[in-house]
Amino acid sequence: MSHPPYEIDQMISAKSIAARIEVLAREIHDHFDGTDKLVIVGLLRGSFVFIADLVRELDLPVEVDFLEASSYGDSTESSREVRILKDLRGEIHGRDVLVVEDIVDTGFTLSHVVKLLQNREPARMETVALLDKPSRREVDIKATWTGFEIPDEFVVGYGIDYAQRNRNLPFIGKVRFT
Repeated sequence: MSHPPYEIDQMISAKSIAARIEVLAREIHDHFDGTDKLVIVGLLRGSFVFIADLVRELDLPVEVDFLEASSYGDSTESSREVRILKDLRGEIHGRDVLVVEDIVDTGFTLSHVVKLLQNREPARMETVALLDKPSRREVDIKATWTGFEIPDEFVVGYGIDYAQRNRNLPFIGKVRFT
């Protein structure tokens, strides 16, 4: 499948992301302080870079697990149909859980995942998203913690892709189709 040509304009610098993650980690630590182990559930694939940096900043005992949910494929628009492509390996019943999302756009993916995981009866479950696009929300959901609120732009970098490209950029960039 051919994609139209595009350029990327930096929107959020690597330095700004690192500084915000330090603040998020302190807030998450304060909320979950005293937990015997926090289960970090990363939503693949876009959250993997965010998770790596966030976990290194958390001064808590953590276990990391992943769930892969998709509502995009290679498109720039959500299909609104959330599919679970990879489920958790571990058990979360009775445990403290932090769901880590790269970006909350329409809200369909995060809403679906939260409902799925709540059915497994964690002790406490909160969510953190690196990016939030509230102007695109179609489902009433908001992450407990948000790194950055952004306008309705298609973004890449820091783990977020466009057709499996640009995940390795150290910053968040706005895609500008040329």
